[in-house]
Amino acid sequence: MWIVLFIVAVLFVLGSALILLKSAKIPKIPDNVKSQPYNDDNSDNW
Repeated sequence: MWIVLFIVAVLFVLGSALILLKSAKIPKIPDNVKSQPYNDDNSDNW
């Protein structure tokens, strides 16, 4: 009986993990967005 409950729990965890991985979308940054340099990048004055 405990083996059946353990298998059901493992299947539930794996199924929910797969659903979360499928529903999570990687954010795609548009091509027209470019990184901007810092104006006052003084690492000497901490």
